[in-house]
Amino acid sequence: MRWLAVLGAMLWAQGAWAQGQFTSVWEPVCTLGQDNAEGCDDIRAREILDASIPPWRAIGRVNFASRSQRSHCTGVLVSERLVLTAAHCLYNSAHQRWIPPTSIRFAAGYQRGEAITVSSVTNYRLDAEQRAGGRFNNRAELDWAVLELTDPIGEQVGFLPIAQSAGLDGTVAGYPGLRPHVLSQTSRCVPSPAGKGLLRAICPVMMGDSGAPLLVQTDAGLAVGGILSRIAPTPEGIDALFLSTQKFDLSER
Repeated sequence: MRWLAVLGAMLWAQGAWAQGQFTSVWEPVCTLGQDNAEGCDDIRAREILDASIPPWRAIGRVNFASRSQRSHCTGVLVSERLVLTAAHCLYNSAHQRWIPPTSIRFAAGYQRGEAITVSSVTNYRLDAEQRAGGRFNNRAELDWAVLELTDPIGEQVGFLPIAQSAGLDGTVAGYPGLRPHVLSQTSRCVPSPAGKGLLRAICPVMMGDSGAPLLVQTDAGLAVGGILSRIAPTPEGIDALFLSTQKFDLSER
């Protein structure tokens, strides 16, 4: 279980990773335990996408800003008003409290400082166990969130459907810390089941990509098979953990 040990010791014991504060914690991602440049080169090699065209404009940045902190994660529209992302993106570990919805913005089709459209967030959904006690619960299977947007921007930019089966080969599209202002796509990631609705794959992702969709090809086009929760740098590459979209509460309200 070396992956879990690396995960616990290097990443999620540090709340700064969850909030995208890219300081010295970049080093484990870039070294992968070996060469100082190898890991970062893998991320720089990702294909840069045109976020202004479909289907990529359904993906965007989940932004949070306060007087003391600015951070981002990645999110994906799956309906006119609903955005999937990771729960840890919405927790301010420094103050040990959940970020209020009014402080969050979703920027769809974000690229180089501009977005096709931006919406505020009215509310967000978490697992019932995640809400209990008011603190962030680090159990991986609880690390999902659904943003309820104020504006139905999916009408304008479109949205991606949910894949009906998990475990399919896919790619990840997000805003990694090395290139936070351009949407980029990984090479092929091959997930395998990890229990409790979780998937694992060696995939070149990092902080900032949290909440990014695992995109799978279906007969109808691209669909969302999961979202990125956390990572563990290893000598073999970046070991990524995804939550299957079957974990999310996507009921109409």
